[in-house]
Amino acid sequence: MIPAAFDYYRPKDMDGVLSLLQEHGDEARVMAGGHSLIPMMKLRMAFVQHLIDLQDVGGMSDIEVGGDTIRIGALVTQSDLIDHAELAAAAPILREAALQIADPQVRYMGTVGGNVANGDPGNDMPGLMQCLDASFTVVGPEGTREIPAREFFEAAYMTAREDNEVLTSITFPKPSGGYAYEKQKRKIGDYATAAAAVQIVKEGGTCKSASIAMTNLSDTPIFSEAAGAALVGTSVDDTALDAAVAAMLGDIDPTEDNRGPVAFKNHVAGVILRRAIARAWSRA
Repeated sequence: MIPAAFDYYRPKDMDGVLSLLQEHGDEARVMAGGHSLIPMMKLRMAFVQHLIDLQDVGGMSDIEVGGDTIRIGALVTQSDLIDHAELAAAAPILREAALQIADPQVRYMGTVGGNVANGDPGNDMPGLMQCLDASFTVVGPEGTREIPAREFFEAAYMTAREDNEVLTSITFPKPSGGYAYEKQKRKIGDYATAAAAVQIVKEGGTCKSASIAMTNLSDTPIFSEAAGAALVGTSVDDTALDAAVAAMLGDIDPTEDNRGPVAFKNHVAGVILRRAIARAWSRA
């Protein structure tokens, strides 16, 4: 289908973006890569009268790997994550996840900021950023504020970002220990039936800390604090795995759709989480 008519803007700086948002209010939307918004406009699921393209705004396409923290600009693409050697060494889970998103054509244009800000529970980056305990920087007429990833997602396509704010960057502590991003999907390019992001720190043969987040199993990504806690102090044996899966299943709330009934999704979620924990533990 063809989207309804709209006015297109390509401002050169953030002041221009914010000015357009204030001028047009609810009738305006910002676009990063466009792989979430444009299909919805074509299907007439989203009606945007004023489309503001962020591609010419400077300072949003950088990746900064510091001593303790990593900062990713909102316009960094999935392909950028894959190709950035320093980032891959510092936070390899990002590359592992990005390689499982859609296909190369999408990854060349799809941005990290758009993947996060859209609030789609099927997107991969939101749960991953919760796992990494990331913080999102948003800029609006009242200034700049930081929103923790674990508090950002409120419901499907609803986030803590106000309509007149723009997500500009993502920051998180440099991760340590073992990692894994496991994803089950019906075919290349599809959303996950279930996906799990896991970071584990091992000390003396036992789990010192664990961070676990699940994707596309509720109307928001799910950071399962209880699942991570079930692994702490254990040797990540079968008993600990059973406890982590049980805790995770208590946190998610899948619904039946064309990816399967609830019972199937719960089963897949358990299998995927076990695989992710086992692989992260082997790398820790």
